[in-house]
Amino acid sequence: MISNIGVPGLILILVVALLLFGPSKLPELGRAVGRTLREFKESFNGSGESRDKSEKPSQEQQTK
Repeated sequence: MISNIGVPGLILILVVALLLFGPSKLPELGRAVGRTLREFKESFNGSGESRDKSEKPSQEQQTK
């Protein structure tokens, strides 16, 4: 469905967002969307990332 939007559709969506929220609110909105997507991705990946993060310091200590 998203692939059917195209460039003109994306430009129209951005213009409408600019009119609705104003230029001062768009950076805040973008950061909020980015944080939400990052948290969703981390929760979806689950414990795999937490294990990777906990293993990296121990591997670095072994090489020193």
